[in-house]
Amino acid sequence: MEINFINELATSTTEYEELISSIFNTIDDNRCFDIIFVSKERIHQINRDYRNVDRVTDVISFALNDNDECNYGAEDELGDIFICIDRAIEQAEEYGHSVSREVGFLAVHGYLHLCGYDHMTKEDEEVMFKRQDEILERAGITRGGSK
Repeated sequence: MEINFINELATSTTEYEELISSIFNTIDDNRCFDIIFVSKERIHQINRDYRNVDRVTDVISFALNDNDECNYGAEDELGDIFICIDRAIEQAEEYGHSVSREVGFLAVHGYLHLCGYDHMTKEDEEVMFKRQDEILERAGITRGGSK
């Protein structure tokens, strides 16, 4: 799997890039996607302009192909995941776990959206969240912390 990291922030995101890379090394998928680290202002703008939701959020995914499921082994570009590190830091404190765990969760959550998973219904949520937990656990990331 190839992940292209783009940092639009004034601070380093190397720690998060290494963490996310290690998580995705546990997934057998030959496709690629971008992760863009953005400010609260930028993710608010994206959320407002593309989703008509006028507030800051933590992660937004834009899939290039809206497939119903991941086609593992396909060699193509999945899309883009925008992660707001400042919001991840706030949420980690709110939820009582590490920032690394929160950033890892957001990256996996965004990836699953790129793969066609969603949580609009209770049934879909159960499937998606089970898959999230499997990926994070395999990478050694738990709710109590990180690796």
